[in-house]
Amino acid sequence: MPLKIGAALDKILAMNHILRVFVVAIIIPLAMFACKMNRAAISANDSSGDPAAAAIRIQPSPDAAPAGEVIEGILGSYVGQFGDNKITLLVTKAGDGAISGRSIVGGNDRPFDGTLNLENGTYVVEAREPGDHRDDGVFKFQIAQSDPSKVEGTWKANDTKRAEKSYVLERKKFEYHANVGNWPQASQRLLKAKDVENLVKGELEFMRNEIFARHGYCFAKKELRQQFENEDWYVPNTVNIKGFLTDIEKKNIALIKRYEKYADDYGDEYGR
Repeated sequence: MPLKIGAALDKILAMNHILRVFVVAIIIPLAMFACKMNRAAISANDSSGDPAAAAIRIQPSPDAAPAGEVIEGILGSYVGQFGDNKITLLVTKAGDGAISGRSIVGGNDRPFDGTLNLENGTYVVEAREPGDHRDDGVFKFQIAQSDPSKVEGTWKANDTKRAEKSYVLERKKFEYHANVGNWPQASQRLLKAKDVENLVKGELEFMRNEIFARHGYCFAKKELRQQFENEDWYVPNTVNIKGFLTDIEKKNIALIKRYEKYADDYGDEYGR
């Protein structure tokens, strides 16, 4: 009896070995066949049959900027004529298909946001101001990637009755200089009575506003804007300069204003 059981076990073990060999013999050819079919499918998808063409298809466009990239080359201020006024177009953020900044003109300081695309080596921008001000509109402009020193484009007011404006702006960084203008001493040292007592009211007003202009103040009054917009050193940069005035300038402004009032009260008596 034990001999019969042993013989039966030997037969079972032998059949198990044969079965494993059979499975391996089937699986390996099937796997190889699947690989060949996969290669054939890839080859069929490449209609050109050119490996270089296949490589081109997986390459990103040469004009496409990497996601999250900041395009620092176009950040900064662009200044120039904008109709009858001088405008500063300040680009503060650029990259990843978007652009943001501010337009400073005519006594207004307005934010803008929009799209930024690189087309044939040129940055193409369409940016909108918020729309809650009567002077808001849409900027469309271009900046050459190889020479980002100039902005050229148009602006259209949201008010359809107003004409479109064209502009060409040059890159120009705002910098504060105390030594520019007709009365630079008003920003350089404390003024004395003798510096102002013989000036007429118009001269006193100009001296005081020239201090603001050195800080890039964008004047709301047209007559004041026109006084400074022809000056090369003047770059409209802000509508709020309270935090930028020096202690010397604050004291001189107070002195000048006292003499302006004096000119109002007694100017006619002294032939002013």
